[in-house]
Amino acid sequence: MMSLSKVKKVIPSLKLKNCLIIAAGNVILAFGLYQIHAQTNVSEGGVLGLILLLKHWFGISPAYSGLVLDLICYAVGLKVLGKAFLGYSAVASVIFSLAYRIFELFPPLWPQLYQAPAAAALLGALFVGVGVGISVRAGGATGGDDALAMSLAVMTKKGIQWMYLITDLTVLALSLTYIPVSRIVWSLITVILSGQIIGRIQKLPAGRGSGKKLPKMTV
Repeated sequence: MMSLSKVKKVIPSLKLKNCLIIAAGNVILAFGLYQIHAQTNVSEGGVLGLILLLKHWFGISPAYSGLVLDLICYAVGLKVLGKAFLGYSAVASVIFSLAYRIFELFPPLWPQLYQAPAAAALLGALFVGVGVGISVRAGGATGGDDALAMSLAVMTKKGIQWMYLITDLTVLALSLTYIPVSRIVWSLITVILSGQIIGRIQKLPAGRGSGKKLPKMTV
């Protein structure tokens, strides 16, 4: 039986304030992903875009696929990332999955957004940017993108911004199998805008008790 001291070594000490901030960020993210991205075919890059791809072709709910893909990415980056980062990211993954599953129980609020891809792209970028941004500032990640990008950067010795760009463009290219080119253009705009919002949130002055500053997420 594992002793309490060993448990403390495996599970890092997480701050309640940061957990609550990360939870709020992932609720915002799940809301935007379900109400906007999933309803309008304006996709995202990275893991977010991949779970939408899996939902379309295999009917797998992002509430489940997101959690599985995040765990895979965290396992890949275990040797690169700190325990606290993984702990907060685990909180983020669970909250996102629960929030998305709850939102799935209700009909879309704005079905008319499908006919307005420009508005969908802007609103989608806002929800993703704010949700991811405040979560990263609190010391965690909203998905496995960070773990995967950091791992690839270490293995290839290339800038992490290029790893984000490669994964985003790869998923968007795969999304062409079910999303028209015109929609992919709006998806690319969403990816660029959400990355800028995340960057601006990370540059905000740090307050007392703020989370560990993480590498800037770029697209």
